[in-house]
Amino acid sequence: MAFPELFERYGTHRLIPTKYADAESSVLETLSLPAEVISDLSELDAATNERKLAEQGENIAIGPGELLLGVPEAHIVNAAFCHSDPHGSRFNDSRRGAWYAGVELETSFAEVAFHRRRFLQDSRITDTLTFDYQDFLADFSGVYSQLDPHEIETCLLPEPVPQCYAASQALADLLLHAGSNGVVYPAVRNPGGTCIACFRPALVYNPRRGKKYQLTVGTEEHWAPA
Repeated sequence: MAFPELFERYGTHRLIPTKYADAESSVLETLSLPAEVISDLSELDAATNERKLAEQGENIAIGPGELLLGVPEAHIVNAAFCHSDPHGSRFNDSRRGAWYAGVELETSFAEVAFHRRRFLQDSRITDTLTFDYQDFLADFSGVYSQLDPHEIETCLLPEPVPQCYAASQALADLLLHAGSNGVVYPAVRNPGGTCIACFRPALVYNPRRGKKYQLTVGTEEHWAPA
């Protein structure tokens, strides 16, 4: 079974598409429409925005008592926990997200590039495309769950996605409800790298913006500062 161990790292990397990183307010606020129309649309936006619903106590998986308030980049951290993929990710299901980060920048890019490449393949897009990302740095200092050899074998399968997440999501659910802060594990997409999946918003210390990067995916693949 996963065992607790002290984990301390400063400046871990989480890459977020720039269009989301720069959108703290609703895009509705930038529209040239009458105030009453903006108000109605904003109410509709809030009713379907999972982060705002959670901040109002309307998400049974994570409530306002866990979310960050009044600190820099709170909306970025909260969004990671409130907006989960319909199939979940490696160490979270569809009900509640987690803050994923790579200890190394290369690890974060390897993870992002894999999912971008998979999306393009599923969409049958053969062009080489470039995507803009904002690097969010965060610090961690605390006790996190480490995988035992059996869990490394069963929970870190590279394919097929999302079916390969079944064992790791089941383990994460057990750990979350047992009080674990999250999981530190060997990177699947970047051998030799390390990832963290943090289960608690308050433990994402000092979230801050690093550099912006461009990721090119297609027949050729590389990343560079924007």
